[in-house]
This record gives sequence, structure tokens and C-alpha cells, in this order.
Amino acid sequence: METILTNIQQELTKVPALKYIDENWGQLTFYGSNIPVQWPCCLIGMQSAQFSDIGMDRSAKPVNRQEGNLTFEITIAKQKLTNTSLKAPNLQKIQAFEIWEIVEKVHETLQGFKPLPNCGKMVRTGFNSVRRDDGVQEIRVIYTAGIHDC
Repeated sequence: METILTNIQQELTKVPALKYIDENWGQLTFYGSNIPVQWPCCLIGMQSAQFSDIGMDRSAKPVNRQEGNLTFEITIAKQKLTNTSLKAPNLQKIQAFEIWEIVEKVHETLQGFKPLPNCGKMVRTGFNSVRRDDGVQEIRVIYTAGIHDC
């Protein structure tokens, strides 16, 4: 799983707007106002995986082979210091909406990406906005991918 996460992390370096890309270990949750990231950031989480057995291959390790469905949670976040009010200055609105441009660039990068040769392509299956009270705008995008002969 480490290789999958690091390959996704490497792929996300193609999004130049991202200043911090890491595995999600709770950076946005556990630190109050001292969040240990640079903005905007992208955090990669292995949300869940389901596996089933497909047989044995005595030349492989482990011998009992599986295939699985992996679910990734990609969190894009930035400090939102300006608003998007209809009457706000245009430059202010552009800065406030920047996260949505980053979400789109992340999607263009990850949609169809194969994190390993024996993985299927990553497919976006959903997203949600997280309401926070600390000035951080957080968008979580869900991707799935199949993995075979693991």
C-alpha cells in the first residue's frame, strides 16, 4: 500500500498550485490553529479496501492471491481569507474560489491514473465539502481503483 500512496503523491506533484502533499494522518484535525501544512495542501488517505481470493500462485508472495477494490480520500484544503460575496471585489472572489480550480486540476491529474501496473485506473466516485470553524476550506474527493493479483 505504501507504493500506491507514494505513487499517487508523486502524480500530484503535477499540480503546481499544491504547496504540501502528504499522507493524511490527521494534520487538519489534531492541531487547532497550528496546522502543520503549507497552503494549499493535498492529503491522501487510504479510506478502505475490500479483497477477495482468486487462487494460489506458488511462485508469488503471498502464495494465496487476491483482488480488491480500493477507496482513496483525497483532501484538498486551503485557508480561506476572503469571501465570495456578490459585492466583493473581483480579485477577492478569484482568490476565494481558487480551491475549486485546484480540485479540478487534482481531478484532471488523478482521473484515469494507475497507481501500480496491476491496478485499474482511479475513478472519482464522489466528493463533499467539510464545514469548519477555523477558516480552512476543506474538500474531500473520493476515488476508487481495482487491484488484481496482490
